[in-house]
Amino acid sequence: MIVCIAEKPSVARDIARIIGATSSHDGYMEGNGFQVTWTFGHLCTLKEPHDYTPMWKSWSLTSLPMIPDRFGIKLIDDQGIKKQFAIIEGLMQKAERIVNCGDAGQEGELIQRWVMQKAGAKCPVSRLWISSMTDEAIREGFQNLKDQADYQPLYMAGLSRAIGDWLLGMNATRLYTLKYGQNRQVLSIGRVQTPTLALIVNRQKEIDHFKPEPYWVLATVYRDTTFTATKGKFTSKEEGEQAFATIEGKPFTVTKVEKKEGKEQPPQLYDLTSLQVDCNRKFGYSAEMTLNLIQALYEKKFTTYPRVDTQYLSDDIYPKCPQTLNGLYQTKFGGQAVYAEYIKPIGGKPLKKTKRVFDTSKVTDHHAIIPTGVIPQNLSDAEQKVFDLVARRFIGVFLPDCKFSTTTVLGQVDDIEFKVTGKEILEPGWRIVRGERLDVKGEKNEEDDEKKSQEDEERTLPTFVKGESGEHAPTLTEKWTTPPPYYNEASLLRAMETAGKFVEDETLRAAMKENGIGRPSSRASIIETLFKRHYIRRERKRLVATPTGIELIDLIREELLKSCELTGIWEKKLRDIELQKYDAQQFINELKQQVTDIVHDVMTDPTNRRITVMPPEEEKKKGKGKKNK
Repeated sequence: MIVCIAEKPSVARDIARIIGATSSHDGYMEGNGFQVTWTFGHLCTLKEPHDYTPMWKSWSLTSLPMIPDRFGIKLIDDQGIKKQFAIIEGLMQKAERIVNCGDAGQEGELIQRWVMQKAGAKCPVSRLWISSMTDEAIREGFQNLKDQADYQPLYMAGLSRAIGDWLLGMNATRLYTLKYGQNRQVLSIGRVQTPTLALIVNRQKEIDHFKPEPYWVLATVYRDTTFTATKGKFTSKEEGEQAFATIEGKPFTVTKVEKKEGKEQPPQLYDLTSLQVDCNRKFGYSAEMTLNLIQALYEKKFTTYPRVDTQYLSDDIYPKCPQTLNGLYQTKFGGQAVYAEYIKPIGGKPLKKTKRVFDTSKVTDHHAIIPTGVIPQNLSDAEQKVFDLVARRFIGVFLPDCKFSTTTVLGQVDDIEFKVTGKEILEPGWRIVRGERLDVKGEKNEEDDEKKSQEDEERTLPTFVKGESGEHAPTLTEKWTTPPPYYNEASLLRAMETAGKFVEDETLRAAMKENGIGRPSSRASIIETLFKRHYIRRERKRLVATPTGIELIDLIREELLKSCELTGIWEKKLRDIELQKYDAQQFINELKQQVTDIVHDVMTDPTNRRITVMPPEEEKKKGKGKKNK
């Protein structure tokens, strides 16, 4: 009997239907020579400190660092999990072959490998590796099953990550709690969560310490068009007034009119982070909510595997794209064929193929998130919004570039030069699929100013002729420098992706992903952990560090624990383990040494640093206690 193990009951049911295992049993399906069973995500976890030695059960500084000779796994202590595992174990003991049907990624590999190890499976193992849950993809996957050994580097990377997080999290959390927590507050430290918190705290300090400074902008209105002085900002009012006096009452002369035509390529396809960023900006969805929505669309077969960090498709996807577009052509929401008008002009012709979209060398396990071509039915409002973004982005890459012309007009009054720029869309090309912007109602979006300046730039200017001259109305406006904006989830995800460096250029940002902090699939849960620990809170769309969060980062002097750059280097090593460019044992040994050094440094800290702030719940409890006394 061949035993197939999936990550969820719903996925197992789909697989069972396709391969003919139609007879239901307690905890599995059977038929056609197959038994299909399932986990509920993680059934196993790394052992806790006390599982290695009773000495590590109670928290004490003398027991640190806790470094097991050999890491082990155990079943999660839950009756439902224990019952399902017993069923899986029974099936695996008798299996002639196992097919690992876990999610095709690092986490999915780890979940199923641990279950097989715990169940003592001895038979050969194959791997089902698919990028979508459509019937066709499952059938194709079963016809092309891989050898589990092909995915050993993926497993080693996942295992190294889990051990690394255990070593740092378990030791540093106990260390900081005992040394600085005054015996009343757990100070949670994590390999990714602490550098992420440091990003928010450091930005907040920058804002708090920011001192606004005035500056003056000289502009003038000529023929209902505002020209701005090219000299830029005047740092003193006197200087600005002097320039204003120089031009007042003198004619404005157009000195140069330049028109350039340009092209704008469609945006690249979505990876998980860019989708989370757009959903946060447009709809106010949290990173976790977006991940759950796109995961649901994947499981319903409407979009491809979501936990990806590439924005490219492999070349073998190209022949399947007309079929996918045909599915979108037939898609209706509210009785309307929403994508038909965009697809009609490119239907029946060879589709555009560029390296910006199709590049096998940029795809490792999975390609970018795209629709599958299965016509979506019964979507919730939120699911429909996410699907719509993915669909429009996919259609856009096959549409022509947007053609525009940029007009720059220079003018002069006396010896002061002025400038205005206007942009005119000549052929919208891919921009027709952009759709209406759906922002959170009643909230000023962080991007509003950026959007306004874009609209200003995209206005069409009147026709100016070099040499023309006339009256104008100058203005001198006092403005103030502004602090950097608070992080919202969109900008925090981008910062995590690039290890805290601000990178606007899409290509450069893609190159920096290797050194980002956390994986695309884990960043949402890291942000949620910071909320649960009361280290950050939401103020509308802003992410604000709480007093406890700020104090914790101030308390940590070990750069290793809070530096995005150093965490990014760890992340690169984990990626290299997956690519067989770096040794997993070396990664673990380095981390053991780093943890040992951190423990030594903190233990010998002679200062009297202490955390003074508690989470709101603790303070409430304490208040109640006092009242009761």
